[in-house]
Amino acid sequence: MRKSASIPLCLVGAAMGAWLLSSPALGLTGDLTNDPAGVIDKYLSLDQRGARLTAHTYEAVAPYVAWGDEPVWDHVVVIRDYALAGDVTQWDIVSGTEARIPVTFQVLGAMRWESATFVPAVREDVMFIRIRAVDNAWKMVGPPFPPHVGRQRVLDFVKDAIVREDREDRLAALRRLRDDLAGAGR
Repeated sequence: MRKSASIPLCLVGAAMGAWLLSSPALGLTGDLTNDPAGVIDKYLSLDQRGARLTAHTYEAVAPYVAWGDEPVWDHVVVIRDYALAGDVTQWDIVSGTEARIPVTFQVLGAMRWESATFVPAVREDVMFIRIRAVDNAWKMVGPPFPPHVGRQRVLDFVKDAIVREDREDRLAALRRLRDDLAGAGR
């Protein structure tokens, strides 16, 4: 009796295995050790905490991208949060080694470096991040995008700049920026 009961379970297991092998996500996770969405999530988490605000801290995110040197951005996108589409059915699978994964950002606005100003623009932005197997690891290959940093981290960065600033005109601009950021999204 036990033997005959285990046969249907074996058939169910074989059917499930065949279904999993035919899944489009398998090509994306079968040969490499990391989940491609997890690689993007790690990058975005570091970015949200300000890892791309200085050249020194950029090294923390460098292993996750294949586009080489970071472009010089004239602004930082200030965000409340982001959400990564973890459901593979929402991904655009290009091939077994490449996909476009959507990310939704809850944007509060943009901070401009040169003028030390905050331009509020509350909205949701959806971006498709392209990830590909490069040298046996998942790497983001595009598009390069400006830093997307959490409001509190940008505010802390500006407060630190205020402490270090000697020029009175620049100090006044940084204080205005601090006040604008403190009220953003509230």
